Amino acid sequence: MNNYLIYILVMAGVTYLIRMLPLTLVKGKIKSQFIQSFIYYIPYAVLSAMTIPAIFYSTPELLPSVLGLTAAVVTAFFTRSLLGVAMCACAATLIGELIMLLF
Repeated sequence: MNNYLIYILVMAGVTYLIRMLPLTLVKGKIKSQFIQSFIYYIPYAVLSAMTIPAIFYSTPELLPSVLGLTAAVVTAFFTRSLLGVAMCACAATLIGELIMLLF
């Protein structure tokens, strides 16, 4: 539990600093589309960088993790429902774990 709290605090700090620094250092409006998109996508990049390794180390075997991630990506692409994505990813991971127990 302490690791998750540290992860959340680091993510919040990095996200806040990346968004706060341009506001304090630049007095006018940021006109560069590149810098605006960079600032916009930083939270998603930080969250992905913290989540993807946790996905692959969440199970003892790699196959259930890959199945869960694949199910989550496919479900997110077609439904965009957070609850649906979580349920499909959990179900796929469970099925992968059961397959690994059988073999």
